Amino acid sequence: MALFIGTHQNKLDAKGRVSVPAQFRSILKKMSHAGETSPIATMYLRPSHQHPCIEGWTELGFEELSAPVAEGYNQFSPEHEDFVMALFGNACSAETDKEGRISVPASLLAHANVTDNLVFIGTRNTFQIWEPEAGARRLAEATEKAKAAGFSLRTKVSA
Repeated sequence: MALFIGTHQNKLDAKGRVSVPAQFRSILKKMSHAGETSPIATMYLRPSHQHPCIEGWTELGFEELSAPVAEGYNQFSPEHEDFVMALFGNACSAETDKEGRISVPASLLAHANVTDNLVFIGTRNTFQIWEPEAGARRLAEATEKAKAAGFSLRTKVSA
């Protein structure tokens, strides 16, 4: 299983594009319909509903996320409509160019308060794009909360 890990700083270019970290591009290709030999990496971007950042999803991961939506609600209920609008209404697909760059929509950059510099932070199956200082604060906050909670993992017991 390929994981999005680490923190990677970058900068928007004059045309508003940013280079996706090479490790992330590799995972995005692997977790797409085109596969890891594809010359481009496909992803979905959406504003986080919990933090001022942009969530980045693999193509297959975002499709998998949408599967339970049909199971959890009556498709024609107001709750279902609210949920799908919130989850998918502001999402967009993006593909890297040959140099590994993407254009991030202005509305998503505004949501994350990104003007020039940004940071990609790996979060296992997804990644987040932050304004650098806000991303550093969130990473420190998450680390402190994990430590306070005992930061332990359940592991499988070998026989």
